[in-house]
Amino acid sequence: MSWQAYVDQSLIGSGNIDEAVICDGTGQTIWASSPNFALNAAEMSAIAASFTDKSEPKAVISNGIKIKGEKYMTIEASDDSVKAKKGKEGIVAFKTTQALLIAHHNAEIQTTNAFNSVAELGEYLKKVGY
Repeated sequence: MSWQAYVDQSLIGSGNIDEAVICDGTGQTIWASSPNFALNAAEMSAIAASFTDKSEPKAVISNGIKIKGEKYMTIEASDDSVKAKKGKEGIVAFKTTQALLIAHHNAEIQTTNAFNSVAELGEYLKKVGY
């Protein structure tokens, strides 16, 4: 399956995600994205850096994240995932061995459901070496 098919079918096709991007693990190169979900390198790199940040609390917790220039408050950050909210809409990110999945959900979808869709794809990609 192509990277674009993962965005279209596994993420947006889940019904829990309305926009998504898959990039390399450093957040520098976009492999696939939904239309109009153009993240800049600084936004993706900040999320990628959060996975190696060992400070307490992580900078992503203190500073939040920016997506398409909009600030989201981080509600949870681990060594392989980030959840952030702006009102009822949210962002979920998941790091695999080589890739970074960043997805947006609208106000009608619960962050937990969106996260489960992203994590399911992320775990699959880890199992197949990505």
